[in-house]
Amino acid sequence: MTLQQMKYVLAVAEKGSFSVAAKALFVSQPSLSNAVKDLEEEIGFVIFLRSNLGVQVTNEGSEFLGYVRQIITQSNLLEDRYLKHNKQKQRFSVSAQHYPFAANAFVDLVRNFGSDDYEFTLRETRTFEVIQDVKNLKSELGLIYLCNYNESVIRKMLHDSSLMFFELFSASPHIFLSRNHPLADKKHISLNDLEAFPCISFEQGENNSFYFSEEILSVRNVRQSIKVSDRAAVVNFLIGLNGYTISSGVYPKYLHDQEIISLPLDANERITVGIIRHRDTIPSPLGTIYMEALRKIAANINS
Repeated sequence: MTLQQMKYVLAVAEKGSFSVAAKALFVSQPSLSNAVKDLEEEIGFVIFLRSNLGVQVTNEGSEFLGYVRQIITQSNLLEDRYLKHNKQKQRFSVSAQHYPFAANAFVDLVRNFGSDDYEFTLRETRTFEVIQDVKNLKSELGLIYLCNYNESVIRKMLHDSSLMFFELFSASPHIFLSRNHPLADKKHISLNDLEAFPCISFEQGENNSFYFSEEILSVRNVRQSIKVSDRAAVVNFLIGLNGYTISSGVYPKYLHDQEIISLPLDANERITVGIIRHRDTIPSPLGTIYMEALRKIAANINS
């Protein structure tokens, strides 16, 4: 297995086509195809399924490409620093469920530790994709939650994916709703109180299992349900439609103080939010700093 072969398979995966990748690499398509075929024979499994429509990465290939991506990134850093005599570019990525505090910690990281040259990525995405991103080393860290209902399934999935879970904080469930909502004057909210209002939740795509839901109590029947894919839409529906969503109660102060409030939900549940990391890696300096920023936020939540 050579570094060149790894660069070849990464290019094919990114371009989705052997012909397009060959042009980008300035090599002939037969040479590229033969190099990838030799690599597949060496490692003992197929990385790409070929068809007239292009290529599709296999499950084994997806995990393999995660390690390749990490090696190529480190190789490029070495070249930039020692061969091209350029200043090292910082690279760091995180995948998370839709948590505002994750973005706040990310902002602090970039402001305080970003160099002149950096490439930082924060992916707010679905639960399954968060786990896959960290499994395949597309992101160094992930942020998800566990509860009584999903914990056994998610922990098994993490174990099978060679991922570890580190608890940040545990919280009781809260209801987010508009300051002008009919229920806003209550000190506590019951599930019966919510029956007449739209429930806002994050859509989970093809993996729309209850176990991957970002909201607890997702198995209960609701009369009105709205699925969204971004946090901005949640705020719009909370305000415009008297909707509600269930979460940990951790929300940015600039929203909490103005338009959105958080009220305790009368439910015998706990939400445990944590960091996931691949068992075969060690945290980078930026990863360590980001985890510390998250732990400081968690300390304030628990204090």
